[in-house]
Amino acid sequence: MSTFKDFRNGVKPNWCPGCGDFSVQAAVQRAAANIGLTPEELVLVSGIGCSGRLSGYIRSYGFHGIHGRALPIAQGVKMGNRDLTVVAAGGDGDGFAIGIGHTIHAMRRNMDLTYIVMDNQVYGLTKGQTSPRSESGFVTTSTPDGSIEKALSPMETALISGATFVAQSFSSDIKGLTATIEAGILHNGFSIINVFSPCVTYNKFNTYDWFRENLIRLSDIEGYDPKDRKMAMNTLLENKSMVTGIIFQEERPSYQEMVKGYAEKPLAQIPLDLNSDLFHELVADFM
Repeated sequence: MSTFKDFRNGVKPNWCPGCGDFSVQAAVQRAAANIGLTPEELVLVSGIGCSGRLSGYIRSYGFHGIHGRALPIAQGVKMGNRDLTVVAAGGDGDGFAIGIGHTIHAMRRNMDLTYIVMDNQVYGLTKGQTSPRSESGFVTTSTPDGSIEKALSPMETALISGATFVAQSFSSDIKGLTATIEAGILHNGFSIINVFSPCVTYNKFNTYDWFRENLIRLSDIEGYDPKDRKMAMNTLLENKSMVTGIIFQEERPSYQEMVKGYAEKPLAQIPLDLNSDLFHELVADFM
C-alpha cells in the first residue's frame, strides 16, 4: 500500500515561501496515496510557469511540456496507455490564456483525466503581469493603470463546455483540496479542478486572508445538488464564482469508451516481436 512518502522524489521545490503551490503538491501526493496508486501508475504532465514545476517535484512519471500544451500531451498519454492515471497541471495563464483552446476541447471531449489549475490571478514566473483571471483595475507591471479587461470565469466556461466534473478548491484547505482531487481522479471522464493558489510575491490583493473572507463552501449551501447543471450555473453567478467544492458532476461515457476499435490492452503491454514472415508481409504492402 502506497503512502504519501512514496510520492516524494527528494527534489526541493523552489517556489517562493508561502506559495499556494506547495499545498497543491502535497494534496496530489496524498490523494494518489489515498486512492491506492503507486508512483508507476501515475503520470503528471505540466505546462510552463511556476505551476509547471510540479511534474518535477513528485515521484511518478512526469512530463514538463510547453506553455499551454499540457492537455494535448496528457490526452496522448492517456490514449496510449489507458491503465495509467493521468493528471495534468498548470496555471491560470497556462490553461486560460494560450492554452484555453485545448482546455475547452478537452472538456467537451471528456477524456478520462484530471486537470488541476493553480489559479493565482497573475503571471508569477515572468514577474507579475496581468493574467486572464486578473480582475478589472488590477495593477501589474503590464497594466500600471489597472487592467481594463473583465476576468475570465473558468468554472462557468467549464459548465458550458461540457465538462463532466467541475470543482474548485483553496490551497489553504489541504483536507478539502485532497478530497476534491481524489474525487476528480476517480471520476470517469474529464475533471477540471480550479485551485485558488495565492501568489505571495506578485499578487497583494488576492491574498490568503482575502480568500478566507470571500469564499463560500458549497457544503454550507442548503439543498445544493452538484448533479443539477442549472443550479450549478446559478450558484456561480450569484456568488461571483467564489465557491469551493464539487460544483457539477455527471456520468457520461468517456472519450476512450466511445472510440471504436480502441484496444483494451495498452500498447506498452503488447509484444512487439516481429517475425520474418510478418516483416515480409508488411514490406510487401508497400512494394
